[in-house]
Amino acid sequence: MPVDGTDVLARTPLLAGLERGDLEQLARSFRERAFPAGATVTREGETGVGFFVIVEGTADVSVGGEPRGALGPGDSFGELALIDEGPRAATITATSDLRCMALSAWEFRPFVQEHPTVAWTLLRTLVRLVRDTGA
Repeated sequence: MPVDGTDVLARTPLLAGLERGDLEQLARSFRERAFPAGATVTREGETGVGFFVIVEGTADVSVGGEPRGALGPGDSFGELALIDEGPRAATITATSDLRCMALSAWEFRPFVQEHPTVAWTLLRTLVRLVRDTGA
């Protein structure tokens, strides 16, 4: 079933503060990705370049082999990879068939460079997320 990418992104905490027009433009850069139940979507410690928003399905989050929570539709992961392309902070494993919207760092970077207000909104959102996690 087709998904309205703009609406999905508008409900994603990292992007929720963006203007509708910016979200519409950004949504066109996302690609759909599917993972079967049991698939490892990201692996802790490996280099990452993608950001994912779950459209359908569920996934578990683990750090150091310890469970850290579950993700479902509307949840996202990989936001740090959009900025530094560094190692993944967690392993994400699909617990059901998973359908995601995915964006690579090399697609995201030019968008942010062309839209400085987006960069500021994202910085504020990331700071809030870091504060909320107590990191």
